[in-house]
Amino acid sequence: MSDEVRPGHVRVRLDLSYDGTDFSGWARQAGGRRTVQGEIEDALRTVTRSRETTYELTVAGRTDAGVHARGQVAHVDLPGELWAEHREKLLKRLAGRLPKDVRVWALTEAPAGFDARFSAVWRRYAYRVTDAPGGADPLLRGHVLWHDWPLDVDAMNEAARGLLGEHDFAAYCKRREGATTIRTLQELSLRRGEDGIVTATVRADAFCHNMVRSLIGALLFVGDGHRTPDWPAKVLAAGVRDSAVHVVRPHGLTLEEVGYPPDHLLAARNRESRNRRTLPGTGGCC
Repeated sequence: MSDEVRPGHVRVRLDLSYDGTDFSGWARQAGGRRTVQGEIEDALRTVTRSRETTYELTVAGRTDAGVHARGQVAHVDLPGELWAEHREKLLKRLAGRLPKDVRVWALTEAPAGFDARFSAVWRRYAYRVTDAPGGADPLLRGHVLWHDWPLDVDAMNEAARGLLGEHDFAAYCKRREGATTIRTLQELSLRRGEDGIVTATVRADAFCHNMVRSLIGALLFVGDGHRTPDWPAKVLAAGVRDSAVHVVRPHGLTLEEVGYPPDHLLAARNRESRNRRTLPGTGGCC
């Protein structure tokens, strides 16, 4: 289990951000495709002069190609001697080695029981969209989706309320073999700023593949009047993918923050997160 730090090693937490435009997602891939994990692991190997060893990162939430992160969290287990030797200068050395579209902001020795992925209690994303007739601000075009229909934010919020809570989000997820689609959606709200940009805040204990972008796609259909506010909840209840629910483009999505419990509850949360969930009355044990 990744929460068991090997003897002689130290678990280090990384707080980081990146512009996902030119990345093929977070996870290292075969074939030389550029990924966030690959860039950081390569930089870490170089600055610690560990050219024959790759120290593998575990991340709070893998992001898809084109998705950004402002508050991503990862951890890496380093040999104690290497951490002691490099800890004071490692952050600055990484800044000098990493490309400009990814930054590590903090490197700290993690408390006992910490796992960047399994100890997290929530992840918070923001999706930004503009319905301005002229399109998105050119300076924000890589982070804001242009929707070319006027949006009724009140109707979108009404629809969002019907999706809150613990549900099987199979209708809004790309299924993966052996993985559950049960999630607890803790917050889904939208607000139009003074600049006209509509920001959707989406927070849950975890997300399945394409979940946030599918939820936003459904809400946009409500906002522009193509569907009524009760439609997204009906899709959720049906439990199957609806061809009318579009997975919106990734560039409007940013992982803003990851939440963790107090240090003394980290290990318990870690264990709890590894259990396969079922909804009440659906059977199953783990």
